[in-house]
Parts: sequence; C-alpha cells; structure tokens
Amino acid sequence: MNNSDTGWNFADLWETVADTIPDALAQQQGEVVHTWADFNRRANGIAATLISPDTAEQDKVAQYLYNSPEYLESIFAAFKAGLAVVNTNYRYAADELVYLWDNADVTAVVFHGTFVEQCEQVRERVPEVKTWLWVDDGSGDCPDWAIPYENAAQAGTDENVTGPWGRSGDHLMLLYTGGTTGMPKGVMWRQDDLFGVLDANNRKRMPPEQDLDAVTQRLGKPGPRNMPAAPLMHGTGLFNAISNLMIGGSITTMTGRHFSAEEFLDDVQLFGINSTAIVGDAFAKPILRALDAQPDRWDISTLRVIVSSGVMWSKETKDGLLQHNDRLIMVDSLGSSEAIGMATNTTTSESGGDTARFELGPSTRVVMEDGRDVVPGSGELGLVALRGRTPIGYYKDEAKSAQTFVIIDGERYSIPGDYATVEADGTVSLIGRGSQCINTGGEKVYPEEVEECLKQHPTVADAAVVGVPDEKWGEAITALVEPHVGDTIDASVLIAHVKSKLAAYKAPKRVVSVSTVGRAANGKLDYKQLKSDALASAPSD
Repeated sequence: MNNSDTGWNFADLWETVADTIPDALAQQQGEVVHTWADFNRRANGIAATLISPDTAEQDKVAQYLYNSPEYLESIFAAFKAGLAVVNTNYRYAADELVYLWDNADVTAVVFHGTFVEQCEQVRERVPEVKTWLWVDDGSGDCPDWAIPYENAAQAGTDENVTGPWGRSGDHLMLLYTGGTTGMPKGVMWRQDDLFGVLDANNRKRMPPEQDLDAVTQRLGKPGPRNMPAAPLMHGTGLFNAISNLMIGGSITTMTGRHFSAEEFLDDVQLFGINSTAIVGDAFAKPILRALDAQPDRWDISTLRVIVSSGVMWSKETKDGLLQHNDRLIMVDSLGSSEAIGMATNTTTSESGGDTARFELGPSTRVVMEDGRDVVPGSGELGLVALRGRTPIGYYKDEAKSAQTFVIIDGERYSIPGDYATVEADGTVSLIGRGSQCINTGGEKVYPEEVEECLKQHPTVADAAVVGVPDEKWGEAITALVEPHVGDTIDASVLIAHVKSKLAAYKAPKRVVSVSTVGRAANGKLDYKQLKSDALASAPSD
C-alpha cells in the first residue's frame, strides 16, 4: 500500500513498521514488553472498540493517562480508525476537564483507573462522551459505565482495522496547550505536516508523498530505544516518542508517576536507553545531582541523545552531565505546540552551547511587528517566526488562529510569541515568551532571562520571576527563589548578581525564598499562581 492522496498517515506508517520488524521491541514498562506485532495487534483491538454505528470520521479520543504503553497504543488505535486524539492534562480539576473535553468535542476517553472519581464527577457534564476505556492500574475495579481497556486490546487480531471513511494525511492530532495564560487552545496538526516536520531530523528522509516501500527500505534494523522523561501529555515527550516510532524504535516508560532521577538512571542502565526527552533544568539538574552524589552507581554509556524543549537548559548543567558521559549529544530545541524546530542549540564534549543561544533553522526568521527582519547585531527585539510545515490553526478559534498564524511576504508563518534578539553572527538569543512580559518603569522585562541569570548563582536551585503591581514602577520585578539544600537565600547578594550580568532595571526589587517554585511535570511554571504567591508574601504596610 503506497498511495495516499493527502500525504503521510501514522497508522499506515506504523503498520508497515510492524510488518517489517514484527519481533522488534516497540513498547516497554517494567515487566510489560510489547513487540511491534503486539503493538499493532493490540491497537487493532482498541480501534475496533472505538468504532460504533454512531462514530463519525475524526471524532475525538482523549488520552487521560500517565506515561504508559496505553498512551501511544490508543493513539495508534485512533489513527487506525480515522479519529483524532486529544491530550489531557492529568492534573486538571473537574471544571478544567469539562472545558477541555467540551471544547474538543471529545466522544471517547481512555483513562487510568486512578481517575475514576474525576470521571464520575464530570460524566453528566460531557454527554457527548459515549465511550470510556478504563486502564487497570491496580487502584480499583472497572466501573460499570466503562469498558476494560485490556479486554479490548487482547481482542485485537493481525487484521488491520480501518474506519469506513479510510485514512488520510489530513486527519488531525489535537495538541492542547496549557492554560496558564488563558484557556487551553487546541493546536491542529495534520498528520502529514507533523510527519514532515519530525522526519526532517532523520539522516535518511522519506519522500514528500507517502511511500511505504521507502519505509521498509529504511528499516534495516530496529531503531533506537527512547524513554521520555517528560510526560507524554505534552508535546516535548509525545513528539519525541512519535519520532522514534517513525524509525522503528521503541518507547520505554517509567513505572513511577512522578519524575525520579534515580528511577530514570536505573532504567537507562537496565534497558540500555539511547535517547530521552526532558524539559530543561527541572529534569536535568536532579539527574546531575544524583550522578554527582553516586558517580559509580550508574552506567549511562548507552545514552547518546538528550533533547530538551519548553524551557531554558543551563550550560552549567550540560557541562556537568558531560563529566559523566562525554559521548552525550544535548539538544536544546526552541519550539512549541504551534511551531516545531524553530531553532536549536547543540552541546557535545567538542562544542559547547551558551544558554538561550540558538542557531536558526532554514525556515525560521526573527521579525518585528511590522513584518521586517530584525537586523543582526542591532539589539532589536523581535518575534521568532516559522514557515513551512505548521499547524492549520487552533480548533474552533479563528480569532486566536489569525493572531498566531500570519502571512508575511506572501508566506504563512507560525508566531507563538517567543521574543529574541539576533546577534551579529546570526545566532539568536532567546529572551522569553511575550505573554509573561513584565512592564516595569516603562521597560519590558522577560522573566525567563532573569530566571536563567538567578539560576547561575551557586545558592540557587531554581527560580521564578513575576511582576506585581507597584505604585512607582507599575510592576515590580519579584523573584521567588528555591535554594539548594543546605543553602540560604541572601536577597541583596542575588540582586547584585543579576545587576552584574544584566541591565539594572531587570534586577528583582524583592527576592522571596520558597521551598519550591512548583514546576509541573513538564518543567513549566504556573505564573498565575506564582504571582498570587508573590502578592501573598508581600510585606504589609
């Protein structure tokens, strides 16, 4: 089967991989091991369960799951059936779940048993959800309104399941972005576009039109072993996992539901992991601390590639990791749900990369609001813009789509809101996301820039920067700082440290010591909550 009038479809692709290397490892979690033949057969069982007389083409299937084999398996199943998928943040409360599943028009939910109570709370409020697939995690019995996932998976056969409408490269994956700056928005990726973006990183590229014979020819042997440290419910972990499955690799998921550097390192050694996806220092620093504390405990020589996206990853941490494995290739990727691969920063033992300094991709530029390019070395602040393979917009939101996906010089660009300057040598220095910009005394300050500076101080484990209302400054820069164990925070020292590195107006007016800045599992900060914390800690007049 070589022809697809509308481009690449992941179900066609992965079925071809399963036919070519059926006995190779596809998924693993603890003692659970699935070959590619298992992966395909089980996905057929789930796909058949998702299709009913009431099912329509591109109905939405939500993954309400921790990292697990069922996450990718149910995505494969949905793609087989010609359905779209919707990532679901497992931290959401009832109202947030209702908003998400209603906004996305979800008709089926795949959920871990530990979420039975949350699903019970919202079932009557999401009447369009007709199918509930319960994934047994030992937390209790399957409710009578749900279908046991494992029964459906084991009913699968080698006969590939397809919806009556067939498959298409136009079929969608919906990736909902976090709601820290507003309600979550569903980024619509065509499968063909997502395939094209992810395949661009491969040494042997696939042709632009779907050619499954070319897939077979590329699969000389099983691909690399990948283990996402970041949650699959976010783009960093999910896109990295999909990339590995595209080349016949395997995905290992950790059994723990909260990131543990020790478990991560145990699994890297036990399973011979080759690559992983993290989100900056929130993951990398605990890994480095564990290695430094017990340098002879783990053999991580199989680990070759660490990809980070979403937040900045400090040079000091990268240099530290190289002391434990000098063959590491560490890639800092500037991208988002709306724009994959805008720019990269690669660090190896031979070449170091500065924090937040990126090499632009061939389809990326930094533009002013009037559409002209930022002049290298000028110090001008512009927005990073990516053309080519980009999402088709936000689901059911034409206004927000028009703000992010714009036409410049006759070409369509994705501009998610990342501000940057362009150095004289053409490299880009990332400043931060405009939605968090602090306006202090008429100057614009981007929290990420100040946070990275603070984290360079030896007493600081992590930091978050927010603006709080202030009579004199409009907004006063406030830093919430998490000290290293055994250290204490000296506000005057940290303020002086920032002033020694950045313009004085970017230095915090106040520094608050906190036990944790509360990074989520995806490494990101909840700036809305942090601002509330900063206000609550302000001294009373």
